[in-house]
Amino acid sequence: MYPDDLKYHKEHTWVRVSGDKAVVGISFYAQESLGDIVYIDAPEIDSTVEAGTELTQIESTKATSSVISPVSGTIVEFNEDLIDAPEIINEDPYDKGWIAVIEMEDETELDNLMDAEDYEKYLEEEVKLK
Repeated sequence: MYPDDLKYHKEHTWVRVSGDKAVVGISFYAQESLGDIVYIDAPEIDSTVEAGTELTQIESTKATSSVISPVSGTIVEFNEDLIDAPEIINEDPYDKGWIAVIEMEDETELDNLMDAEDYEKYLEEEVKLK
């Protein structure tokens, strides 16, 4: 359910790294918690984002939520398929449901993220607290 080749942020975003580029999306847990996703706000290409701040917003049948960036850098790409079909995130959050590509400023920020095993432990603890 949580691919081993990804790094995870405590705000339920994931990152897949290729060189200095980070593909970002939301985790299975996040999309499941949101319910049916009906809209995603396209982030501005060539704008910068800081790790731990809002990358964009997602609207579901339950709520509007911020997507928190797991890394800092410049947004270089947005998954345009999500404009007409935001439900792709529910159907395939780790592949076709990616949200944006960020050209990272500081790759050492990846050290602050969790691997799949640590993220699953984090979810177990978080869910117990609710």
